[in-house]
Amino acid sequence: MSSPDPQVAAERELCGLVTGLSRQIGDHVRERAVKLGLTAPQATALRELTGPMTMSELAERMGCEPSNATFVIDKLEKQGLLERHPHATDRRAKQLVLTVEGVALRERLIELLIQDSPLAGLTPAEQRVLQGLLHRAVTRL
Repeated sequence: MSSPDPQVAAERELCGLVTGLSRQIGDHVRERAVKLGLTAPQATALRELTGPMTMSELAERMGCEPSNATFVIDKLEKQGLLERHPHATDRRAKQLVLTVEGVALRERLIELLIQDSPLAGLTPAEQRVLQGLLHRAVTRL
């Protein structure tokens, strides 16, 4: 049996590390979401709603299809955490806007997500380097 190609082995290991980190982040979000009575997708939507945005913009940030985001947003709207407003320039689109309650819950969520984050072991500079490398890898796809 021949020894594995070092490039292939390095890529396999890197993919495993990225998958492991993704799993850790997902577990972390789920654990924190439960503390606030949210599902992981609801917590992800709240985390990504940094300002008014359309459903398609939010779905892209959440890494899901707009139909899946719609289901999550419907639940958050029923909970009084966000509202759909007419879009300023596109009559077909709606802007998703957090309510006062939604903003407060998002702030609590962000505080919980920062605590013991899987990325907390990295310095801010290391986090920026990792972000840059991952951004380059993702945008190349």
